[in-house]
Amino acid sequence: MSLSGTVQSAAPGLRGFDANTIITAGVAQQFFSQGFSFCLRYISRGSEASKDLSAAEASAILSSGLALMPVQHVAAAGWTPSGSLGRQNGTHAAANATLVGFPPGVNVWCDLEGVNSATPAQAVIEYCQAWFDAVSAEGFVPGLYVGADAILTGQQLFDLRFQHYWKSLSRVPDIPIRGYQLVQHFASAPVNGISIDLNITQNDNQGGQAQWLVQTGAPPDAA
Repeated sequence: MSLSGTVQSAAPGLRGFDANTIITAGVAQQFFSQGFSFCLRYISRGSEASKDLSAAEASAILSSGLALMPVQHVAAAGWTPSGSLGRQNGTHAAANATLVGFPPGVNVWCDLEGVNSATPAQAVIEYCQAWFDAVSAEGFVPGLYVGADAILTGQQLFDLRFQHYWKSLSRVPDIPIRGYQLVQHFASAPVNGISIDLNITQNDNQGGQAQWLVQTGAPPDAA
């Protein structure tokens, strides 16, 4: 069943968070009442695990007034990308986003970090392009989270097919010409009982914005 909501562009200057913890309805409402506007939650590289985003959790988050986007778990640090792995992971990302109930047009985010330092840049490029193709083939809008040890230079990142980039709190390359649409910041302590990273929306240098799902009639407002 599809989630109730509409796909909207993320206005700049909104505060949100990403978390690897199930967000209950009560916790989601706490975040919204504190001026948070959106949430990113994780989906799996294979079958969804119990701690991953479910349709019920997504509905609770959206009902609170928070906008929502999914991001796929990355493998443990030291993993080695390839085109075939990109197709596999991208296929699972699209399938799991569909299983949760996201409609076409929403950003589904690829987490690029922790790559084995011996990996050639071309292998990372092939992974990212194959992931992009698998996700976009199902109608979703691929986004790329650029974390530590992503291997690629800013120019190589820009040359990928992605048009939506999320900057991690690590030291990572700038994306020439385009820039980032989400910027992650460190949260020094748990918020509402859970560990999170803070995130702020912005228009990139070409006016691009993240694409998220918001429950109909409850668009998030700037804090």
